[in-house]
Amino acid sequence: MNVVHDTITLPNDKTALREVVLHDDGAAILPVDSNGNMIFVRQYRHPLGDMVLEIPAGMLNEGENHQECATRELEEETGYKSANVQFLMRISPSCGYCAETIYIYLATELVKSKQNLDEEEFIEIESYSPNEAVRMIFDGKIVDAKTVAAILAYQNLHSQK
Repeated sequence: MNVVHDTITLPNDKTALREVVLHDDGAAILPVDSNGNMIFVRQYRHPLGDMVLEIPAGMLNEGENHQECATRELEEETGYKSANVQFLMRISPSCGYCAETIYIYLATELVKSKQNLDEEEFIEIESYSPNEAVRMIFDGKIVDAKTVAAILAYQNLHSQK
């Protein structure tokens, strides 16, 4: 991660300073089990000073594509593999100051595997129905942008069927 300071020209020909965080892209995945429940991870997020409920996510390893990253993070963080992974969307969660893009996938047909957390990861697994998850967004219990986007995309995808 790097921070750059750019001087830009505005539409009125005045200049302004913009600080931009250059952050590598990431991938995230929304796991949905055979009962239709969404599986989340709860972990401490220092910038918020709190435990945050979110979908599994991480940054790409060397030579890895977005889908490979998402499926790796699924298994590492939840202990599940998926036989069916599909692309949902890409988002820029903080485009006012950060260049990060997150590619979000949906995982179904989950198979129990083994969780493989990083040394610094302490994760609790929770699952909720799609309706509960949507309610949790509007109750302020789910605040993570990639998770909000994934839940609403899934809800929209299934309301069209």
